[in-house]
Amino acid sequence: MQEHTIRAVIFDMDGVLLDSEPLYYDIQQELFRSLGFEVSEEEYGHFIGLTMESMWQKLKETHGLKQSVPQLIKQNNKAILKAFRHRDHFIPIPFLLDYMHQLQSEGKVLAVASSTAKEIITIILEKLGLTFYFQEVVSGEEVPAGKPAPDIFLETACRLGLEPAECLVIEDSANGVSAAKAAGMQCLGFAYSLFGDQDLSAADKVVSGYDELLEEL
Repeated sequence: MQEHTIRAVIFDMDGVLLDSEPLYYDIQQELFRSLGFEVSEEEYGHFIGLTMESMWQKLKETHGLKQSVPQLIKQNNKAILKAFRHRDHFIPIPFLLDYMHQLQSEGKVLAVASSTAKEIITIILEKLGLTFYFQEVVSGEEVPAGKPAPDIFLETACRLGLEPAECLVIEDSANGVSAAKAAGMQCLGFAYSLFGDQDLSAADKVVSGYDELLEEL
């Protein structure tokens, strides 16, 4: 990886800033059951990194759901927001803050690009105490196509005023890695949790935690 060309580091949120995928899974399982079906952890793993629109479109087709995709997304986000608002705080992944401080000391710009709804991103960043670290925060709701399409990363680079080749993405999902590489960016596969057994082999490099990155620095 050509680290000397990197001017910005773009973080996915779920699984990269906090280990949130198990939280989503538990909340959404209750919703799935209320709609008359269940989703295995293996099946759920295929949805990680996708927008809610993509996930619910697939679930609607698979399970013959009568509700519209927008109605299903509204129910989904309402359940997540309710659960997250009742949490006092979230715990960031170990050594995340140390790594971010190191990047900032090197003059790198930080951003978030997540498929999650913007309202949920905002709550999580606030409860993590990370809001002011990021120059840009982009949601999958704000681009035409979600991951694995490159739209969200290209939009983030555009807002930062940088070329894609000047950006490094940190992603924990196969869909996210595919999106970063399609955008022409370098990508670190982040295998801290690997909920859903994600294939990160397309990343430029795979690491298991921020402590590993700090050791290299």
